[in-house]
Amino acid sequence: MKFVAVVVVVAVAAVLARFLQSRKPQAPTQPKMEVPAQVDRRDFAQPEVEWLVAVFSSATCSTCIDVVAKAQALATAQVAVVNVEYPEHKDLHDRYGIDAVPTVVVADVDGVVRGSFIGPVSATDLWAGVAEMRQPGSRVVSDCATSPVVEGD
Repeated sequence: MKFVAVVVVVAVAAVLARFLQSRKPQAPTQPKMEVPAQVDRRDFAQPEVEWLVAVFSSATCSTCIDVVAKAQALATAQVAVVNVEYPEHKDLHDRYGIDAVPTVVVADVDGVVRGSFIGPVSATDLWAGVAEMRQPGSRVVSDCATSPVVEGD
């Protein structure tokens, strides 16, 4: 009788072990990393300027420093460039649902977001992307994964 009980316990343990080994853990949840479709230009410096390049960054982000420097080169009488650094401007990060930095948002005078970049971006891609948003047809179309998201593409 003891032998049968031992065999049953071993069989149940083997089936249970096999079941536990075959289970696959669920993939971790990933953030959506979305950008706003519209911004209130009054939330940013120079709301009257034709174009806004807002760089949502963080004080602890080394990549952000590089992206802010590249964006600053775009500042002209027609383009306002604003560094929206976290935690100093946490309210704007929260308001626009920014959950990844650096995030570059390019908006027209009405606050309509015409394009964006998330993560590191080369100066060439950033400058060409903003030029295309300002004057459609000015950039050469490529299949690069780093190409900006431009409305109408």
